[in-house]
Amino acid sequence: MNCKMNIKGGIRLKGTVTTQGAKNAALPILASALLLKDKTLKLRRVPNLRDIKTMADLLATLGVNVSYSGHEMILEVPSELCWETPANLVRKMRASSLVLGPLVARCGKAVMPLPGGCSIGSRPIDLHLKGLSRMGATIELDHGAVHASAKGLKGCRIYLDFPSVGATENLLMAAVFAKGETLLENVAREPEISNLISTLNLMGARIEERPTGEILVQGVDELDSASATIIPDRIEACTYLLAGVITGGEVKVTDLNINHVDALIAKLEEAGVPLSITGNSVTVHPLNKIKAVSLKTLPFPGFPTDLQPQIMATLSLADGTSIIQESVFESRFRHISELNKMGASIEVQGHTAIIKGVRELVGADVVATDLRAGASLILAGLAACDETNIFNLGHVWRGYENIDGKLRELGGEVSILPVDIIESKVNGVTPEGGD
Repeated sequence: MNCKMNIKGGIRLKGTVTTQGAKNAALPILASALLLKDKTLKLRRVPNLRDIKTMADLLATLGVNVSYSGHEMILEVPSELCWETPANLVRKMRASSLVLGPLVARCGKAVMPLPGGCSIGSRPIDLHLKGLSRMGATIELDHGAVHASAKGLKGCRIYLDFPSVGATENLLMAAVFAKGETLLENVAREPEISNLISTLNLMGARIEERPTGEILVQGVDELDSASATIIPDRIEACTYLLAGVITGGEVKVTDLNINHVDALIAKLEEAGVPLSITGNSVTVHPLNKIKAVSLKTLPFPGFPTDLQPQIMATLSLADGTSIIQESVFESRFRHISELNKMGASIEVQGHTAIIKGVRELVGADVVATDLRAGASLILAGLAACDETNIFNLGHVWRGYENIDGKLRELGGEVSILPVDIIESKVNGVTPEGGD
């Protein structure tokens, strides 16, 4: 059933939120289980999200026995795996491409339709395929699917033309069984990659993260059973901090890694937001009007592109004009037209958005075009006068666990309502599961 989120805005949020496990850490770690043979991987702090369910279903079709208990997951991997991935699951989510490296390394071959996911840019997997080729894999593209095979991967030096997170994860997983030594250069340095590396090392891999930004992988013959914990979701944590800021409230976010959210903290301090940091928690305190700031999205430790739509919504109410440059994904401004429906004043010039702060936002019917765009509209709705209805919620469920419940615990008037046929047509709602 299609649903919408109804928000009665203008309420200052107050309270405490506990950070969920990181979606972008859990997905590659789930894929890494494919490297096991007759072994088990136990994971703690796995978030209950649509993308996690999709990856679990994908692994199950490949032969892995997946079981849940709360936020714990057990993956039992048999001696034989299927190496052909189903299109209906792969095309739901871009992160499905993360099974390619492990399957080639473990089975010697893989067939994978080109993956789907949020429409925020082309995001090709060229770097994944180029790296696998360097390691000795034969790659062919046929009827929209990747056909990869290798009699045995070989260690080598791979320089990534761009520090792609997915390519870094895929290639370091493939390198675990490559004969000899693999050196990955110009890699992504996101915390989620470190979580993957620590998990692989618990399984018996020999991977070293160098201070210079390189990853050195010494090939091994097999991996063993292990237990690991997913790191906190830095994007979710930052979204709730911004929910506190945009409503002029007081929100405390706990169980996060402070070093992982430093880019946002720096910008909040620049904007004049009073905040306090204690141990593994951050609290934003009430402020009626924040100062305008400018920023550019960059790979970690720069300001994350996954947080750009949310801070843009917040800056739409700032005192002055803010400038945001999007340097990671070329199509990540699709939320701007929806924010402008709510009274924001945002102009796009190429890959730059110019945000002129307004006195107030107003409620409207808006559509989430992707995961983080949905989060930005929720923030705008929380601060807006009157009611806001957000359609295409399926995108939001991909990355935020129980977001409506958490917002209600902070005092927000948020409810999930069914969408009727007329509303679906007027707002261009896509069927649930189509995102």
